[in-house]
Amino acid sequence: MKMIKDRQSKVYDSLKGIFGYKNKMQTPAVVKVVVSSGIGSLKDKQKAEIIPDRLSLITGQKASPRPAKKSIASFKLREGSIIGYQVTLRGAGALAFLDKLINIALPRTRDFRGLKRSAVDEMGNLTIGVKEHTIFPETSDEELKNVFGMSVTVVTTAKDKTEALKYLEALGFPFKKEG
Repeated sequence: MKMIKDRQSKVYDSLKGIFGYKNKMQTPAVVKVVVSSGIGSLKDKQKAEIIPDRLSLITGQKASPRPAKKSIASFKLREGSIIGYQVTLRGAGALAFLDKLINIALPRTRDFRGLKRSAVDEMGNLTIGVKEHTIFPETSDEELKNVFGMSVTVVTTAKDKTEALKYLEALGFPFKKEG
């Protein structure tokens, strides 16, 4: 967390020349980080029990269950049944998670060459898909048969995609080189 907090103070200096900020409060900031994972096959009860436990270990906060909004007969899905789990991190917890994601987890990803610039949407939010939860150091590697993926969304106050890209690069997110 200390690395991200130290970087945030330098972000203003690096972005004020590009965007013409006159005040530090104009610099974009991280609002929240949302980590979510679906259960997948509802038949696998053991996996359904492991996902919230692992998400809680990774994020440091209890995962909340997400129920289905409507029934879909072809998927044998009933309204109200649990189909996934989600954790919303704000403040210091979000910064600590981002620090761990940037400096520890992403470098441990197999064949990682950087994040795609298209992962940032027009609203200034970054969404990353993580294929294996085992890239985080809190998870035990001996249970490799119960590997699940997750989605990480970083919500910022950036006004558009270009401002968000420059801000996230200044924070230390490893994007692929253009060209």
